[in-house]
Amino acid sequence: MKEVQIEKNESGQRFDKFLQKYLKEATKGFIYKMLRKKNIRLNGNKAAGNELLRQGDIVTIYFSEETLSKFRGEADDKYYPVTELDIVYEDSEIALINKKVGMLSQKARPEDVSLAEYFPGYLQEKGEWQPGGAFTPGICNRLDRNTSGLVIGGKSLAGLQKMSELLRERTMDKYYVTIVEGVMRKPSFLKGYLAKDEVDNKVTIFEEDGKGRSYIETGYEPLCNNGEYTYLRVHLITGKTHQIRGHLSSIGHPVLGDIKYGGHSYHGLRSYLLHASEIVFPKLEEPFTSISEKKFVALPPQKFLNIKEKLFGDKE
Repeated sequence: MKEVQIEKNESGQRFDKFLQKYLKEATKGFIYKMLRKKNIRLNGNKAAGNELLRQGDIVTIYFSEETLSKFRGEADDKYYPVTELDIVYEDSEIALINKKVGMLSQKARPEDVSLAEYFPGYLQEKGEWQPGGAFTPGICNRLDRNTSGLVIGGKSLAGLQKMSELLRERTMDKYYVTIVEGVMRKPSFLKGYLAKDEVDNKVTIFEEDGKGRSYIETGYEPLCNNGEYTYLRVHLITGKTHQIRGHLSSIGHPVLGDIKYGGHSYHGLRSYLLHASEIVFPKLEEPFTSISEKKFVALPPQKFLNIKEKLFGDKE
Protein backbone atom coordinates (compact mmCIF):
# COMPACT_ATOMS: atom_id res chain seq x y z
CA MET A 1 0.00 0.00 0.00
CA LYS A 2 1.16 3.54 -0.79
CA GLU A 3 -0.27 6.81 0.53
CA VAL A 4 0.43 10.01 -1.38
CA GLN A 5 -0.43 13.45 -0.03
CA ILE A 6 -1.33 16.00 -2.68
CA GLU A 7 1.00 18.99 -2.63
CA LYS A 8 0.55 22.49 -4.07
CA ASN A 9 2.02 21.59 -7.47
CA GLU A 10 -0.36 18.65 -7.83
CA SER A 11 -3.58 20.35 -6.73
CA GLY A 12 -6.19 21.82 -9.05
CA GLN A 13 -6.05 18.97 -11.57
CA ARG A 14 -8.40 16.07 -12.20
CA PHE A 15 -7.69 12.94 -10.21
CA ASP A 16 -7.37 10.76 -13.34
CA LYS A 17 -4.84 13.20 -14.86
CA PHE A 18 -2.77 12.99 -11.69
CA LEU A 19 -2.88 9.19 -11.78
CA GLN A 20 -1.78 9.10 -15.42
CA LYS A 21 1.32 11.08 -14.46
CA TYR A 22 1.96 9.22 -11.21
CA LEU A 23 1.46 5.77 -12.78
CA LYS A 24 3.01 6.73 -16.11
CA GLU A 25 3.48 3.14 -17.32
CA ALA A 26 -0.17 2.20 -16.69
CA THR A 27 -2.87 2.47 -19.34
CA LYS A 28 -5.95 4.64 -18.82
CA GLY A 29 -8.09 1.51 -18.88
CA PHE A 30 -6.06 -0.07 -16.10
CA ILE A 31 -6.28 3.07 -13.97
CA TYR A 32 -10.08 3.27 -14.32
CA LYS A 33 -10.34 -0.44 -13.54
CA MET A 34 -8.36 0.08 -10.33
CA LEU A 35 -10.65 3.00 -9.41
CA ARG A 36 -13.75 0.88 -9.96
CA LYS A 37 -12.32 -1.96 -7.85
CA LYS A 38 -11.32 0.56 -5.13
CA ASN A 39 -7.66 -0.42 -5.39
CA ILE A 40 -7.05 3.32 -5.76
CA ARG A 41 -8.96 5.59 -3.39
CA LEU A 42 -9.19 9.31 -2.71
CA ASN A 43 -9.38 10.33 0.96
CA GLY A 44 -10.34 6.75 1.81
CA ASN A 45 -13.34 6.71 -0.54
CA LYS A 46 -14.12 5.25 -3.94
CA ALA A 47 -13.41 7.78 -6.69
CA ALA A 48 -14.53 8.16 -10.29
CA GLY A 49 -11.42 9.99 -11.50
CA ASN A 50 -13.08 13.30 -12.42
CA GLU A 51 -12.61 14.83 -8.96
CA LEU A 52 -10.50 18.00 -8.68
CA LEU A 53 -7.61 17.48 -6.29
CA ARG A 54 -6.95 19.83 -3.41
CA GLN A 55 -3.78 20.33 -1.42
CA GLY A 56 -3.79 17.90 1.49
CA ASP A 57 -5.89 15.21 -0.21
CA ILE A 58 -4.70 11.65 0.40
CA VAL A 59 -4.43 9.15 -2.43
CA THR A 60 -4.18 5.52 -1.35
CA ILE A 61 -2.90 2.92 -3.81
CA TYR A 62 -3.31 -0.74 -2.84
CA PHE A 63 -0.50 -2.21 -4.94
CA SER A 64 2.49 -4.29 -3.93
CA GLU A 65 5.83 -2.44 -3.92
CA GLU A 66 6.93 -4.38 -7.02
CA THR A 67 3.73 -3.57 -8.93
CA LEU A 68 3.82 0.08 -7.91
CA SER A 69 7.46 0.42 -8.98
CA LYS A 70 6.62 -1.16 -12.33
CA PHE A 71 3.77 1.25 -13.09
CA ARG A 72 5.69 4.23 -11.74
CA GLY A 73 8.56 3.50 -14.17
CA GLU A 74 10.98 4.41 -11.41
CA ALA A 75 13.88 2.53 -12.99
CA ASP A 76 13.74 4.97 -15.92
CA ASP A 77 13.72 8.16 -13.83
CA LYS A 78 17.20 9.65 -13.91
CA TYR A 79 17.99 13.27 -13.19
CA TYR A 80 21.42 14.75 -13.56
CA PRO A 81 22.51 17.51 -11.18
CA VAL A 82 24.42 20.16 -13.09
CA THR A 83 25.61 23.02 -10.92
CA GLU A 84 27.04 24.95 -13.88
CA LEU A 85 23.69 25.65 -15.55
CA ASP A 86 23.74 29.30 -16.60
CA ILE A 87 20.69 30.65 -14.77
CA VAL A 88 19.76 34.12 -16.03
CA TYR A 89 16.74 34.54 -13.74
CA GLU A 90 14.94 32.43 -11.15
CA ASP A 91 12.00 32.74 -8.78
CA SER A 92 9.62 30.27 -7.13
CA GLU A 93 7.69 29.60 -10.36
CA ILE A 94 10.16 29.68 -13.26
CA ALA A 95 13.82 29.79 -14.24
CA LEU A 96 15.41 31.23 -17.37
CA ILE A 97 18.37 29.16 -18.52
CA ASN A 98 21.04 30.20 -21.04
CA LYS A 99 21.46 26.86 -22.85
CA LYS A 100 24.88 26.00 -24.20
CA VAL A 101 25.64 25.04 -27.79
CA GLY A 102 25.62 21.24 -28.06
CA MET A 103 23.12 20.60 -25.26
CA LEU A 104 19.82 18.98 -26.20
CA SER A 105 16.64 20.61 -24.93
CA GLN A 106 14.88 17.24 -24.85
CA LYS A 107 15.94 13.68 -25.56
CA ALA A 108 16.18 12.60 -29.17
CA ARG A 109 16.97 9.00 -28.18
CA PRO A 110 16.34 7.08 -24.93
CA GLU A 111 20.04 7.14 -24.00
CA ASP A 112 20.37 10.93 -24.42
CA VAL A 113 20.76 13.32 -21.52
CA SER A 114 19.17 16.72 -22.07
CA LEU A 115 18.21 19.94 -20.34
CA ALA A 116 14.90 18.24 -19.48
CA GLU A 117 16.92 15.97 -17.15
CA TYR A 118 19.51 18.52 -16.06
CA PHE A 119 16.91 21.06 -14.89
CA PRO A 120 15.10 18.79 -12.39
CA GLY A 121 18.52 17.58 -11.24
CA TYR A 122 19.58 21.17 -10.62
CA LEU A 123 16.47 21.77 -8.47
CA GLN A 124 16.95 18.46 -6.67
CA GLU A 125 20.53 19.43 -5.85
CA LYS A 126 19.26 22.75 -4.43
CA GLY A 127 16.72 20.91 -2.28
CA GLU A 128 13.75 22.55 -4.00
CA TRP A 129 12.31 19.39 -5.53
CA GLN A 130 12.47 15.65 -4.97
CA PRO A 131 11.49 12.87 -7.41
CA GLY A 132 8.68 10.53 -6.46
CA GLY A 133 5.60 12.70 -6.88
CA ALA A 134 3.43 13.21 -9.93
CA PHE A 135 4.93 16.65 -10.67
CA THR A 136 8.32 17.00 -12.32
CA PRO A 137 9.77 20.41 -13.21
CA GLY A 138 10.20 20.78 -16.93
CA ILE A 139 11.18 23.04 -19.77
CA CYS A 140 8.56 25.00 -21.70
CA ASN A 141 10.28 25.77 -25.00
CA ARG A 142 12.89 23.98 -27.06
CA LEU A 143 15.99 25.09 -28.92
CA ASP A 144 17.90 23.03 -31.46
CA ARG A 145 21.04 21.33 -30.15
CA ASN A 146 23.39 23.92 -31.67
CA THR A 147 21.19 26.95 -30.98
CA SER A 148 22.18 28.59 -27.72
CA GLY A 149 20.16 30.89 -25.51
CA LEU A 150 17.11 31.30 -23.34
CA VAL A 151 15.03 28.29 -22.37
CA ILE A 152 12.19 28.67 -19.87
CA GLY A 153 11.99 26.14 -17.06
CA GLY A 154 8.80 25.65 -15.08
CA LYS A 155 9.58 25.03 -11.41
CA SER A 156 5.93 24.75 -10.38
CA LEU A 157 2.78 23.44 -12.04
CA ALA A 158 1.50 27.03 -12.24
CA GLY A 159 4.77 28.11 -13.85
CA LEU A 160 4.69 25.36 -16.45
CA GLN A 161 1.06 26.04 -17.30
CA LYS A 162 1.41 29.83 -17.55
CA MET A 163 4.58 29.79 -19.62
CA SER A 164 3.08 27.20 -21.97
CA GLU A 165 0.02 29.42 -22.34
CA LEU A 166 2.12 32.48 -23.20
CA LEU A 167 4.07 30.52 -25.79
CA ARG A 168 0.94 29.00 -27.29
CA GLU A 169 -0.90 32.33 -27.50
CA ARG A 170 2.23 34.23 -28.68
CA THR A 171 1.88 36.90 -26.02
CA MET A 172 5.56 36.58 -25.10
CA ASP A 173 8.12 38.20 -27.44
CA LYS A 174 11.24 36.16 -28.30
CA TYR A 175 14.27 37.64 -30.04
CA TYR A 176 17.40 36.03 -31.46
CA VAL A 177 20.71 37.33 -32.75
CA THR A 178 22.56 35.76 -35.64
CA ILE A 179 25.15 36.43 -38.33
CA VAL A 180 24.02 35.71 -41.87
CA GLU A 181 25.73 35.62 -45.23
CA GLY A 182 25.19 38.60 -47.52
CA VAL A 183 24.19 42.21 -46.92
CA MET A 184 20.77 43.06 -45.49
CA ARG A 185 20.04 46.75 -45.02
CA LYS A 186 16.37 47.15 -44.11
CA PRO A 187 14.10 45.60 -41.46
CA SER A 188 11.52 43.23 -42.88
CA PHE A 189 8.73 40.87 -41.94
CA LEU A 190 8.53 37.44 -43.56
CA LYS A 191 5.49 35.19 -43.94
CA GLY A 192 5.40 31.70 -45.38
CA TYR A 193 4.64 28.04 -44.86
CA LEU A 194 7.02 25.46 -43.45
CA ALA A 195 7.11 21.72 -44.13
CA LYS A 196 9.45 19.36 -42.32
CA ASP A 197 11.03 16.25 -43.78
CA GLU A 198 11.22 13.91 -40.78
CA VAL A 199 13.71 11.60 -42.50
CA ASP A 200 16.26 14.33 -43.29
CA ASN A 201 15.30 16.50 -40.30
CA LYS A 202 15.18 19.47 -42.63
CA VAL A 203 12.50 22.04 -43.44
CA THR A 204 11.41 23.66 -46.70
CA ILE A 205 9.76 27.08 -46.90
CA PHE A 206 6.87 27.73 -49.29
CA GLU A 207 4.93 30.86 -50.24
CA GLU A 208 1.62 28.97 -50.49
CA ASP A 209 -0.19 26.72 -48.04
CA GLY A 210 -0.39 22.99 -48.70
CA LYS A 211 -0.56 19.56 -47.15
CA GLY A 212 1.73 19.17 -44.16
CA ARG A 213 2.67 22.87 -44.12
CA SER A 214 2.51 25.21 -41.12
CA TYR A 215 2.13 28.97 -41.28
CA ILE A 216 5.17 30.92 -40.04
CA GLU A 217 6.06 34.54 -39.34
CA THR A 218 9.58 35.88 -38.85
CA GLY A 219 10.68 39.49 -38.42
CA TYR A 220 14.24 40.77 -38.60
CA GLU A 221 16.24 43.96 -38.12
CA PRO A 222 19.78 44.35 -39.55
CA LEU A 223 22.06 45.81 -36.87
CA CYS A 224 25.23 46.19 -38.96
CA ASN A 225 27.09 44.69 -41.93
CA ASN A 226 30.64 44.61 -43.30
CA GLY A 227 29.79 44.25 -46.97
CA GLU A 228 29.88 40.45 -46.77
CA TYR A 229 28.00 39.45 -43.61
CA THR A 230 25.12 40.98 -41.62
CA TYR A 231 24.47 40.92 -37.90
CA LEU A 232 20.73 40.47 -37.37
CA ARG A 233 18.21 40.72 -34.57
CA VAL A 234 15.36 38.31 -35.34
CA HIS A 235 11.84 38.39 -33.91
CA LEU A 236 10.49 34.85 -33.77
CA ILE A 237 6.72 35.26 -33.94
CA THR A 238 5.72 31.67 -34.61
CA GLY A 239 7.95 28.96 -33.24
CA LYS A 240 8.39 26.05 -35.64
CA THR A 241 11.31 23.66 -36.03
CA HIS A 242 14.29 25.31 -37.81
CA GLN A 243 12.05 28.29 -38.63
CA ILE A 244 14.68 31.05 -38.47
CA ARG A 245 17.32 28.97 -40.24
CA GLY A 246 14.95 27.88 -43.00
CA HIS A 247 13.27 31.25 -43.47
CA LEU A 248 16.52 33.24 -43.77
CA SER A 249 18.01 30.64 -46.11
CA SER A 250 14.90 30.84 -48.31
CA ILE A 251 15.59 34.53 -49.02
CA GLY A 252 19.25 33.92 -49.80
CA HIS A 253 20.79 34.75 -46.41
CA PRO A 254 21.68 31.50 -44.61
CA VAL A 255 22.99 31.62 -41.07
CA LEU A 256 26.78 31.58 -40.96
CA GLY A 257 27.98 28.03 -40.40
CA ASP A 258 24.57 26.46 -41.14
CA ILE A 259 25.71 23.97 -43.79
CA LYS A 260 22.35 22.15 -43.73
CA TYR A 261 20.62 25.27 -45.06
CA GLY A 262 23.23 26.48 -47.51
CA GLY A 263 25.57 28.33 -45.18
CA HIS A 264 29.34 28.05 -45.23
CA SER A 265 31.76 27.24 -42.46
CA TYR A 266 33.90 30.03 -41.04
CA HIS A 267 37.48 29.42 -39.86
CA GLY A 268 36.81 26.11 -38.16
CA LEU A 269 33.36 27.04 -36.83
CA ARG A 270 31.74 23.70 -36.01
CA SER A 271 28.13 24.89 -35.77
CA TYR A 272 25.97 27.75 -36.94
CA LEU A 273 25.66 31.09 -35.13
CA LEU A 274 22.14 31.50 -33.74
CA HIS A 275 21.38 32.61 -30.20
CA ALA A 276 18.05 33.12 -28.39
CA SER A 277 18.99 36.40 -26.75
CA GLU A 278 15.83 38.05 -25.34
CA ILE A 279 12.45 37.28 -23.83
CA VAL A 280 9.94 40.06 -23.14
CA PHE A 281 6.99 39.13 -20.93
CA PRO A 282 3.54 40.75 -21.16
CA LYS A 283 1.67 42.19 -18.20
CA LEU A 284 1.07 39.36 -15.73
CA GLU A 285 -0.80 38.87 -12.47
CA GLU A 286 0.29 37.05 -9.31
CA PRO A 287 2.30 34.90 -8.88
CA PHE A 288 4.15 36.27 -11.92
CA THR A 289 4.37 39.99 -11.12
CA SER A 290 8.15 39.75 -10.70
CA ILE A 291 8.52 39.12 -14.45
CA SER A 292 5.55 41.21 -15.61
CA GLU A 293 6.43 43.50 -18.56
CA LYS A 294 10.15 42.79 -18.08
CA LYS A 295 12.87 41.93 -20.59
CA PHE A 296 15.52 39.32 -19.90
CA VAL A 297 18.73 39.06 -21.92
CA ALA A 298 21.25 36.23 -22.26
CA LEU A 299 24.71 36.84 -23.71
CA PRO A 300 25.79 34.73 -26.70
CA PRO A 301 28.64 32.21 -26.29
CA GLN A 302 32.16 33.60 -26.32
CA LYS A 303 32.90 32.05 -29.74
CA PHE A 304 29.90 33.89 -31.19
CA LEU A 305 31.11 37.17 -29.64
CA ASN A 306 34.65 36.63 -30.91
CA ILE A 307 33.49 36.11 -34.50
CA LYS A 308 31.12 39.08 -34.25
CA GLU A 309 33.98 41.32 -33.09
CA LYS A 310 36.27 40.05 -35.84
CA LEU A 311 33.66 40.71 -38.55
CA PHE A 312 32.09 43.95 -37.31
CA GLY A 313 34.46 45.42 -34.72
CA ASP A 314 32.58 47.28 -32.01
CA LYS A 315 29.51 47.96 -34.14
CA GLU A 316 26.14 47.07 -32.62
